[in-house]
Amino acid sequence: MMTIRQTTTTLAAVLMLASPAMAQRSLGPATGTVRLEQVQAGFIASGEAGGGTLRFQGRSYPITVGGLGIGSIGASRSVASGTVYGLHRRSDFAGAYVQLKEGWAVGAAGRGTTWLRNDKGVTLKLATRRQGLQLQLGADGVLIGFRQ
Repeated sequence: MMTIRQTTTTLAAVLMLASPAMAQRSLGPATGTVRLEQVQAGFIASGEAGGGTLRFQGRSYPITVGGLGIGSIGASRSVASGTVYGLHRRSDFAGAYVQLKEGWAVGAAGRGTTWLRNDKGVTLKLATRRQGLQLQLGADGVLIGFRQ
């Protein structure tokens, strides 16, 4: 059963996807950047795994990414980069995120937009380039951690 905090986070993420311009204004200034590389596969249900780098307060931190979700058919490799909002302490970055995504890939051409938000108020807005054969419109649960 979802807690009130999880429900609120999910609702906020849905509203961000519905109105990206409004969401970006309400997020405040950028607090960092992130770059992710992932492999994704799915047939209705989907899974993804990968890693990347968080840039925060002039330093780089290697990260891991993995998740499960719904709303994907096919397989692709993606590279996503974008802006981090609401990150005030590095430790607030790691944890579970709700991910809303839309995108496509056919061969070497593909793109999409992804929004992620955790329960600490950290939000990621990512532009995604994909390669493969995939159609995505759905939601995932994503775990992000720091690589040791």
